[in-house]
Amino acid sequence: MCTYLTEKIAIDGSGKGAQGYFALSEAMVYVDHPQHAPYEHTVNIDFLNPAQGPAARVAVELTEEAALALAEAIRHALDLAPPGLASAAGTPGR
Repeated sequence: MCTYLTEKIAIDGSGKGAQGYFALSEAMVYVDHPQHAPYEHTVNIDFLNPAQGPAARVAVELTEEAALALAEAIRHALDLAPPGLASAAGTPGR
């Protein structure tokens, strides 16, 4: 069953598409039918920059288990790094 619930957040980063790297400004997370993954439903994450058109999009389709493992791995990696190391606030010129 599709939830049609989408979490949309503003982000700051870069993604790599067919034409190379581009700035990312948004991410959307939702549970729905995948386009490619061989499952009935997946956790879908779209990283995008709408200002740069439809080609400025990186999409992933993950199982629930993989999505939760990814969230845990992100949290763990940040816990191991010095506080603020990957923060935009700590970047010179920002």
